[in-house]
Amino acid sequence: MTICIDKPDQLIVTQSKGKNMQPDDNQLVSNEEFAMPENNAFGNSFRDYETDGARKDIVEQHYKSSHINQTYDFVKRMREEYKKLDKAEMGIWECCELLNEVVDDSDPDLDEPQIQHLLQSAEAIRKDYPNEDWLHLTALIHDLGKILVLPNFGELPQWAVVGDTFPVGCAFDESNVHHKYFKENPDYNNPNYNTKNGVYSEGCGLDKVLMSWGHDDYMYMVAKENGTTLPSAGLFIIRYHSFYPLHKYGAYTQLMNEEDKENMKWLKVFNKYDLYSKSKVLVDVEEVKPYYESLIAKDVVPLGMQKLRTYLEDINKGRNLCKAVMSCVQFAGGTEDIDNAFTI
Repeated sequence: MTICIDKPDQLIVTQSKGKNMQPDDNQLVSNEEFAMPENNAFGNSFRDYETDGARKDIVEQHYKSSHINQTYDFVKRMREEYKKLDKAEMGIWECCELLNEVVDDSDPDLDEPQIQHLLQSAEAIRKDYPNEDWLHLTALIHDLGKILVLPNFGELPQWAVVGDTFPVGCAFDESNVHHKYFKENPDYNNPNYNTKNGVYSEGCGLDKVLMSWGHDDYMYMVAKENGTTLPSAGLFIIRYHSFYPLHKYGAYTQLMNEEDKENMKWLKVFNKYDLYSKSKVLVDVEEVKPYYESLIAKDVVPLGMQKLRTYLEDINKGRNLCKAVMSCVQFAGGTEDIDNAFTI
């Protein structure tokens, strides 16, 4: 993620206060106030994919489509398309508000708009870990990639946006939800992809592994390409928070490296709040908005300064000359409307 700030001297302050250093999980202090409920909003156990109910058929059909269509080649195509980050430029909070239009078909535990899930998880973490503001911000943005279901961002089917994630390019572990549907996936019988490690090597690191395409991987790419100051643990949470076969069942651990193992400690902390904070008790959006806007302004690298450097480079190289000159003039005069903007 990147954010514009108006004064260049604030760039130095922000970077020096940023979260580039890896947080120490041994120093994590919790108030331990969050009590995990026994049942979800529908009275069932959390992540119960078998109990009959209003959402069972919707959820199962979702995973059937996902497991059939998420192939190694499909993921490569999606990553090539979306790494361009050419869909829009907007503020982080503006992006959060777009999730008022999104309900996650893969989720058996909640049918509320996704902005409520973001705030429920972030507020629960904030209550228990008041000093870990990078974790609050990670919770706020971890699901923003779900905007992929909206028309302006490709209007992808939900099976290509939400749900548990899994590696492609190697065998589909049986711990994956509704594993039976993988048998219809073209990669299932492909000898290049159906062994335990497939195209990967043991200990290669999860950053070398292609994950099923969806909001997790998309938001991870957006954050990295926009120059986020979140620590690697924050990026790890964003990319792998839906990777339940790994962090719940211990599958695919042979692909992890040492950094992955360290970051897993933080993902396990986060997961409790991501899963168990889902509730019909809604967060007052306007009440908490100022706090999260302050986090955005403090903890995210300034986009405006990056843009200014790009404009100056364009002038030096004679590229897009008129646009670059006008942009520099607008930026210097404080008239360019790029506050709190990031490219997606």
